[in-house]
Amino acid sequence: MQDQGDEDRRCMQRLKNGDDLALNELMSRWKEPLIAFSLRYTGNLADARDIAQETFVKVHGSRHRYRPTAVFSTWLFTIAANLCRMRARWRARHPEVLEADRPKDGVPHAEHGSGAEGPREETDRNELARDLDRAVRELPHDLRVAFVLYEIQGQSYREVAQVLKCTEKAIERRLARARERLRDVLEEKWKP
Repeated sequence: MQDQGDEDRRCMQRLKNGDDLALNELMSRWKEPLIAFSLRYTGNLADARDIAQETFVKVHGSRHRYRPTAVFSTWLFTIAANLCRMRARWRARHPEVLEADRPKDGVPHAEHGSGAEGPREETDRNELARDLDRAVRELPHDLRVAFVLYEIQGQSYREVAQVLKCTEKAIERRLARARERLRDVLEEKWKP
């Protein structure tokens, strides 16, 4: 990961010096992780793609302010998290706009199983995945960002703490609260 961090810093330095092709390298490396993060946050693939694109527009626009001492991925996900929050606020104020972009049930389509399980098990698994996605999207911003970055994106406590500008201990508490809330929401329907 250190090599990737060094490469990201070199790309940002090139971008800062006017080499716009360096942005293409960053985009090829970070586009999918940004879309995955944004999709988990918003539950809408079109929004997730827009947020990833907007993130790179902001990276390009802020290239002169980037400091090589900053961890690029932290800076990138901070921008994306802020854009996700702004998009969620905008959606809350304009619920009638762009409804056609949402899937019929309001959540992204779950991936299909391997076929080794029966239809009932696959249906239950897909329904649980939709319920979990919905529950994650209902978490408050700080809990949602912490949960998605740590549990889904695989970032460390330190990296998540840098994105949310807090301590690692605060991230530990936020993750515990997020898990507790998710467990409470899902337990009602999915008690064994």
